[in-house]
Amino acid sequence: MVSGFLSLLETVGDMSLLLIQQYFPFMKKCTLFLPPTERTKQEVSVNSIKGIQVTNSTIEECMEFFLTFDISTSDEGGSLELESVNGVVKCQMSETWRHTYTPQFNTLSLHWYSKNLQQEILWAMLISPEVFEFKNIEALKSTVRLRENIVRNACKTALTFETEKAKRPHEFWRYEEEKGFILQPHVSLIDALIKTTQPGPTEEHFDFSCYRATEYVILLSIAQEAVVYNPDLFHRLQNRWRTRDIRSAQFHKTFLNEYGSQNKPLPKQFFIPGDRIWFKNPHEPSSNVEGYEGSWVFYIGGGLFSNFWKQDKAYTEPFTLDMKCIYIYHWRDGLQYSSDGKHWVEEEVVKSQISQTLHCSSKRECILNKMMRIQDPKDIFREGGCLDRTREVPKQIHPSCCELNV
Repeated sequence: MVSGFLSLLETVGDMSLLLIQQYFPFMKKCTLFLPPTERTKQEVSVNSIKGIQVTNSTIEECMEFFLTFDISTSDEGGSLELESVNGVVKCQMSETWRHTYTPQFNTLSLHWYSKNLQQEILWAMLISPEVFEFKNIEALKSTVRLRENIVRNACKTALTFETEKAKRPHEFWRYEEEKGFILQPHVSLIDALIKTTQPGPTEEHFDFSCYRATEYVILLSIAQEAVVYNPDLFHRLQNRWRTRDIRSAQFHKTFLNEYGSQNKPLPKQFFIPGDRIWFKNPHEPSSNVEGYEGSWVFYIGGGLFSNFWKQDKAYTEPFTLDMKCIYIYHWRDGLQYSSDGKHWVEEEVVKSQISQTLHCSSKRECILNKMMRIQDPKDIFREGGCLDRTREVPKQIHPSCCELNV
């Protein structure tokens, strides 16, 4: 069923995910999307709601905006709370609502109650333990659209996992050692990114590492928002990629904001659709294999995390949180060594071990108890699991408050 869902996403273009749910009612019923486990319910939260703050607006304007997404101050089981303090409208769901629908800030089951992706995004933001600040309502609208773009593009992305080489469609890109992959003359940035990351059923899948793949999805999503709502930024982005790319640490610094912190980690099961997340491999020997240090993914809502690798991997569907943890755990079982000292992870062994784990509830629970811990700091391998302390999201790009400097 999930394969069918992804196939439909590849063919419908910009059709809303709400319409997709009409074709696939299992999205709200399938066992892939179970409510929080007893393990989650037993955790004690020390966080409080910070939600959304909007300046240059009024309570009435904010209320009108949220009503567009059927979020109101009179919902059953709790409500939206709006308060104006010193010219800032503070917006959040009530504690009663949060305890009912997102216990311990667990947002993985919000899709059970939400009517569409936009509502799921806003609900998660409205119960966030980290504040999201906007200079006006238009900036908030832009952020929601941008997160939608990321989810849509992440669902459509299909690539080949490769860390030692890279390949792009030559009609759109050319490679220069110092400049990276840059656009061919007169080529559209959006067209090039779509062609590279979203191949048709019979088209070639291009080579990417997971980190570089997330960069392309983020860049495409920003470009799609900018071309409509901030054309000047779009042209600057496109012109930049005609001369030199932006990647790795520079990409993170230029395009992304990080929320949560090393000292105050986010709740372990708090995710907003469109977040980029790092799952660490806590097993040091297998983490030394290039490409298996961990995994960069997006939270795509519905209790699922992106999976770009539609072939040649042990698991090829979007991940639930449990499956992501189990998959990374079994990398250690796939670790292989050759006589000349080379090492790699054999995906067929990983696949076999996953199957055994899924048929043994006690083994599954033991693995999840180990992996569902906040990860140790970089280069430390002790008692930590694979869960990230922070989340990453694109900077705001609405013209009234654009944070990008390109």
